[in-house]
Formats: sequence, C-alpha cells, structure tokens
Amino acid sequence: MEPVEINAGRWYLRALHTAEWAADSGYAWAVCEPTTGEPFAEVTADPVSGEVSTQGDAEAAAAGAEAVRRFLLQLVAQPGE
Repeated sequence: MEPVEINAGRWYLRALHTAEWAADSGYAWAVCEPTTGEPFAEVTADPVSGEVSTQGDAEAAAAGAEAVRRFLLQLVAQPGE
C-alpha cells in the first residue's frame, strides 16, 4: 500500500517507514502538530492483526491511535479500493 497521511483535527499523522508500507508488513505514523510539523508521538499498526500501538505524548498518541483505528476500519470496509 502507498503511505497515507491522516488529518486528525488537532494532529496530523505523517507516514513513516515507507518500505514497510510498500511490503504491507507494518504501517507507522508520526503524530505531529500541524502548523510546525513537530512530532509528539508515534502510532504503529500491524496490517494482519490490526493491533495498534503507541508511544510518546499521551494526548497525541491517543488521538493518533483513534484516527488510525478509523483508517483501518475503512480499509476493511472497502477492500481492494
């Protein structure tokens, strides 16, 4: 899959580790402040298990994880698109 960036309102999730995305072996995002781009947390997702994990600032990580879960649910709801 191509890396996907996510606008999560107060936070912007910037795709990381693009080689893992291309291999569909894992997806990762830096949870950034949108105006400065400063990263506050990281969210990773396992495409097989759907497990989402976080590290960093608790507020940014929680918001990022919620956005990633919505993204993953959308992938499952619309496979192949």
